[in-house]
Amino acid sequence: MGACLGACSLLSCASCLCGSAPCILCGCCPSSRNSTISRLIFTAFLFLGVLVSIIMLSPGVESQLHNLPWVCEEGARTPVVLRSHIDCGSLLGHRAVYRMCFATAAFFFLFTLLMTCVHSSRDPRAAIQNGFWFFKFLVFVGITVGAFYIPNGSFSNIWFYFGVVGSFLFILIQLVLVIDFAHSWNQRWLGRAEERDSRAWYAGLSFFTLLFYSLSVAAVTLFFIYYTQPSACYEGKVFISLNLILCFCVSIIAVLPKVQEAQPNSGLLQASAVTLYTMFVTWLALSNVPDQKCNPHLLTNGTVLAGAEGYVTQWWDAPSIVGLIVFILCTLFISLRSSDHQQVNSLMRTEECPPILEATQQQQVVGCKGRAFDNEQDGVTYSYSFFHFCLLLASLHIMMTLTNWYRPGETQKMTSTWTAVWVKICASWAGLLLYLWTLVAPLLLPNRDFS
Repeated sequence: MGACLGACSLLSCASCLCGSAPCILCGCCPSSRNSTISRLIFTAFLFLGVLVSIIMLSPGVESQLHNLPWVCEEGARTPVVLRSHIDCGSLLGHRAVYRMCFATAAFFFLFTLLMTCVHSSRDPRAAIQNGFWFFKFLVFVGITVGAFYIPNGSFSNIWFYFGVVGSFLFILIQLVLVIDFAHSWNQRWLGRAEERDSRAWYAGLSFFTLLFYSLSVAAVTLFFIYYTQPSACYEGKVFISLNLILCFCVSIIAVLPKVQEAQPNSGLLQASAVTLYTMFVTWLALSNVPDQKCNPHLLTNGTVLAGAEGYVTQWWDAPSIVGLIVFILCTLFISLRSSDHQQVNSLMRTEECPPILEATQQQQVVGCKGRAFDNEQDGVTYSYSFFHFCLLLASLHIMMTLTNWYRPGETQKMTSTWTAVWVKICASWAGLLLYLWTLVAPLLLPNRDFS
């Protein structure tokens, strides 16, 4: 009897996986929007690919991948001899990450094309977006298996440039999310301060603003101590100084009377958060400088002597770990966010929920306890296509992060290149210009509504 009940339960779950998102939640879970559940499940697909990529970097798995045709072979199955004494399995692990992330990016690229111009859940394609998870998982697995049988050739070299461009764009998206988070935070705490007539909320905003600026100044100090030398590292000195000056300028612009008049919610909290994120990106760039005098992480980015047996590769340094954490938080924020910032909504292709639709959704919550309800019958709350495009860029960004921006074929040594440095520094500059645009846009375009 127990076996029969268990089989019926599994069949019920299988039918839900083949159906729509409302079946995903069980009765013990709170009611949720259909759009949020779908985004979370797609994000779980991305995290699954990231997990597999991390596993493939472990030495035990690398040794098992030698059965594939593209592993450490050159010409007629001649093993490649690495000049830096790194075990061939390390290079293999990174090639495996390239293929895993290629499969993830291809999966989301397919949905980017498929979900173009979907305006409401009444569109037949919306059922594919919000359901049929079992079949989508099979498609994901199929693409992954196929990716591992792509002949090596020039695949890794070409895919490297896709990763560079995608990672550059995703760094900008991360900055937009930071601006959105700081804006929402500032607006909510100011609203509570006015409602409750309490200065504690103002003190809290001031404390975190001062904290972010203090961390930024401390970061700049540490950059000059550990990533520069008195008679060397001129590029690093220029990058650190220039980003510090640019952050100071945008902070001043954020509190100018004209900007405050056009955007009352603009303030130093957002500017301090952008400054701290810019210093974080600067740190990532400096950690990729291919000069041992200017980069204390270079030994962990490359090879480390491990006794008489030779060399071992160690990839998990502090910048990589922090970068992975920031990636996870930003990706989850993409799935859960519901912004009230007009310009951020325009950049991220999302819409603010109108009051009438919000009231309708509250009624649906009461009648759909423990299930997901369709909140997009009158219009989608986010662009399906752009959401998948963001996950595509996230796949490329995590590929570059896990491989420390190593370019296959550029050198036999497992070290970073100046390509990574310039891409990250240029992304920090472009991010600051983007934030500057959100500040001055209402002044330069007075005829447009930026409220």
